[in-house]
Amino acid sequence: MTTPTLITVAPTGAESRKSDVPALPVTLAELVTTGKECQAVGASVIHVHLRDDAAEPTLDLGRLKEAVAALRAETDLIVQLSSGGAVTDPEDDRLRVLDAGPDMASCTMGTVNFGDDVFLNRWAFIVELHTRMRDRGIVPEYEIFDLGQLTTLRRLLDRHGLPFGGHVHLDLVMNVPGGMPGTAEALVACVQAMRDLPEGTTFSATGIGRGTLPVLLASLSAGGHLRVGMEDTVTYAKGVPVESNAQLVARASAFARLAQRPPMTPAEARTLLGIAA
Repeated sequence: MTTPTLITVAPTGAESRKSDVPALPVTLAELVTTGKECQAVGASVIHVHLRDDAAEPTLDLGRLKEAVAALRAETDLIVQLSSGGAVTDPEDDRLRVLDAGPDMASCTMGTVNFGDDVFLNRWAFIVELHTRMRDRGIVPEYEIFDLGQLTTLRRLLDRHGLPFGGHVHLDLVMNVPGGMPGTAEALVACVQAMRDLPEGTTFSATGIGRGTLPVLLASLSAGGHLRVGMEDTVTYAKGVPVESNAQLVARASAFARLAQRPPMTPAEARTLLGIAA
């Protein structure tokens, strides 16, 4: 029996500018249309960053609630909000994301250099985010930017217990300048380190920029799942801009089928992750 592939789409992010990437979905209408298109070609989770009226990153709670409601009304996708926001967002605003009531939210396992910036995640903040999610019935996706952050995840679970639903799912974010490289060797090292995590732990992998395809192929071959989207890459091939997020999801779905691991439906993904229907 083949293991289906969980495909997450991360359509917007906080780094690219609409003026530089015209296809980037920054309005609520564009986000919902993107969600519908991506579900149709194999996505089951949508990782959401929002923009304001000037297309700048925002953690405005009203906009977050509106986005969660709209995506639930128009798609079957699991709605995962980013608690990372932009690297300059304060901790209180990042915690307030949970008030929007998503199905899932990201929980990054440590501080990492992020290009010329620093993505700060203090231990106390990680613990607060983890425990608030469990108290509110929100399933975390633990974001791993470097190998040592898997040890932090083990420490978190040992000291503060399993997440809501009891299933541990993480995302290897690879090829960020300042984090681990987007290579098969790095992914294999992470998979080996996951042996210290609870039995049944699952992982997705994200390859940033030119790491997109190497990480995608390595994750499929190692039994992992996939995250793709214009948050992570804005080129489909060298010198070829991405036309839409659905284009990236369709490619990931095609590779998953070639690996005899077809895309999960949203219902199957909910079962895997322990999210109520």
